[in-house]
Amino acid sequence: MVKLEWYCEWAAWALGNWALLEVVEYLGTFSLIVAVVLYFAESGDRTRQRHYAAWAVINSAQGKGGSGGRIEALAELNRDRVKLTGLDASMAFLQGVELPNAALSRCSFEAADLRQSILRGADLSFCNLRSANFRNADFDEAQLSDADLSEADLTNADLSGANLDRIDLSNADLRGANLSGIGWKGISSMRLANVFGVRNAPDGFVAFALAHGAVQAQSDEEWARLQNAAKQ
Repeated sequence: MVKLEWYCEWAAWALGNWALLEVVEYLGTFSLIVAVVLYFAESGDRTRQRHYAAWAVINSAQGKGGSGGRIEALAELNRDRVKLTGLDASMAFLQGVELPNAALSRCSFEAADLRQSILRGADLSFCNLRSANFRNADFDEAQLSDADLSEADLTNADLSGANLDRIDLSNADLRGANLSGIGWKGISSMRLANVFGVRNAPDGFVAFALAHGAVQAQSDEEWARLQNAAKQ
């Protein structure tokens, strides 16, 4: 029994000092390094594949209602700073989508549901946003020049610091919207826009709006009556 124990100790000492084991150890470390290098070398291909997949989801759902995976696909592309210029998401369900600082110029969100969406700092210039639902959306410092927001629902939206030059707000619902620091003097149309209860409006804005055909109606019924009267 003592001899067997001695042989085991000797074998353990010999194996511990065997150069081959050191070689195996080095090879294992080298293999790990190679794997890391290859992983980063191929990261560009993986990123492109993710982008292709995201665009496939977006394009396949074009013109359809519902999300169709577009909320996640758009957010992923924007996180990678991919330009979304010319995007067509008309009638899409995109409630809560997060697209801060997104490049969305000349996009279309016509009749889309973007309630509670995050669009702060986004470039939405020349976009078709007609009849879109932007309730409680965040447009802080967004670029909205030349956009069509006619008949859009901007109830309680945060438009603070947004650029509204040459924007069309005819029949838009601005009740409760935060208008702090907006660029408003170049607005092209406010006909029948509802500015009841707007918050933090710059000096002169409400007077300008009313002088250009806007109204102040607390209820939907009162606003509808004013709109119908204007058609007659």
